Amino acid sequence: MKIDVQALNCDFLVFSGHKMLAPLGIGVLYGKREILNKMNPFLMGGDMIEYVYEQETTFAPLPNKFEAGTQNVEGVIGLGAAIDYIQNIGYNKIQDVGNELVKYAIQELSKLDYLDLYITPNKENHSSVISFNIKGVHPHDVASILDSEGVCVRSGNHCAQPLMRFLGIDSTCRASFYFYNTKRDVDNLVKALNKAYKMFERYI
Repeated sequence: MKIDVQALNCDFLVFSGHKMLAPLGIGVLYGKREILNKMNPFLMGGDMIEYVYEQETTFAPLPNKFEAGTQNVEGVIGLGAAIDYIQNIGYNKIQDVGNELVKYAIQELSKLDYLDLYITPNKENHSSVISFNIKGVHPHDVASILDSEGVCVRSGNHCAQPLMRFLGIDSTCRASFYFYNTKRDVDNLVKALNKAYKMFERYI
């Protein structure tokens, strides 16, 4: 979605590039100029220094002050290309495709009575991420079987251990959908889940 940092009036905003089709290892930190000017650099290296004296140092103006050493040039170029690509498609179109696909996925996954779905009842606030578990089966085992069927999900606590404790579980499987996914991908997920369930059914 589009983010307007001025409308939010946020002090900082951070996002990682790989969540928006860019290479790994690149991201963006936005900060208000007055706050960044007051902060001291936490990395030292080339291009972030203005003048060096025997007893003191002055730092380069923003943003160079925080850009020490050799930059991740290929990552920056890749992130720029990813942003251009997404803008050419259009945020509204991406959101429309995602909403339709998630609606279909929830509809199909809800038919599987052996599945626990962890989704918000507020459909307007639902993201393109759906967490689930096969009842009585560890998510890592489920993810491994899905992987063997060509279906990629993530399993684990998803950097949300307090939420997992609140839900009374250790971890979940998580399917993430984007505008390049189709209903066929959802159907393949359901098919793979049925296979996984049949493999463990006798032990549950």
